[in-house]
Amino acid sequence: MPNVRTTSLSRRGLLAAGGAVGLGAVLAACGDGDSDATKESSGSAKSGPWTFKDDRGLTAKAGSTPKNIVAFIGVAAALHDYGIECKGVFGPTKTADGKADVQAGDLDISKVEVLGNVWGEFNVEKYTGLAPELLVTAMWEKDALWYVPDESKDKILKLAPSVALWAAQTTVPKAIQRHEDLAASLGADIKATKITEAKTRFEAAAARLRAAAKSQPNIKVMVGSASQDLFYVSLAKTSADTLYFQELGVQFVEPKVNAAGFFEELSWENVDKYEADIIMMDNRSSALQPDALTSKPTWAQLPAVKAGQVVPRTTEPIYSYDKCAPILEDLAEAIEKAKKVS
Repeated sequence: MPNVRTTSLSRRGLLAAGGAVGLGAVLAACGDGDSDATKESSGSAKSGPWTFKDDRGLTAKAGSTPKNIVAFIGVAAALHDYGIECKGVFGPTKTADGKADVQAGDLDISKVEVLGNVWGEFNVEKYTGLAPELLVTAMWEKDALWYVPDESKDKILKLAPSVALWAAQTTVPKAIQRHEDLAASLGADIKATKITEAKTRFEAAAARLRAAAKSQPNIKVMVGSASQDLFYVSLAKTSADTLYFQELGVQFVEPKVNAAGFFEELSWENVDKYEADIIMMDNRSSALQPDALTSKPTWAQLPAVKAGQVVPRTTEPIYSYDKCAPILEDLAEAIEKAKKVS
């Protein structure tokens, strides 16, 4: 990962490297999943021309339903859950020990061509060799393609149609729907038992989280991400996952965000600035995990840490019902069991 903490990084680079939530509230307003983009997706694979209107408002077109698909790893993992396989992926796919990154979901990473594993890395030659028919990625800022390097973007986009789906300025259900729309257009059977059962589980998990938040209205949650030098406290309403949790009634710490509007940087000496009963920690491989923070005495003294009320946060969810249901269940359980410690 590039060094997230340098001022030369773009906002996208900062998000990619950990520490920040998805961009959202302070950016230009855009589609929210209930737009014409949802209505105009083709819904099922068919012979003849294929089209799909993405969240940029652009319509991708092909003479037939694309088969050679290349996608950002998290999007590829979501499509996999709908039965749509990608030929190549880019973005955090493998950890340093060669194992699948958390963003790979259930993908067998040995069966896909990895075009780039870190921010700024995208092998255009390998991409060309895959004879791509469709490129799919996430979008945290309007018209900015997640993990597609700006310096090679024009060359990449000439090779195949592209689709971008919001990962910010939306909520979890809306994001799932858009990924399902795309999967359906590519031939997924969205009425398959596995998918309908996952949706039922997701809806039950949402109801459980709502009930947990209502039963524990005084429990305050802090959204955190750690680096060696700084601790980042994120503003819930600027990310699809935490905005949705907030809509379900979860109470969050509200930091005094920086000029960009997404999070506040705290030195480790000031990590106790906000009172919290539960801390949700960025689970991406680019962020330090709680077991790596034992040398930080101020971390160890936080009431939530002392109470064992630190839980992972899936900062970049895989937008399928199958992968998002456990996220809701885990947070519901954490709130149900939480003690007021702040």
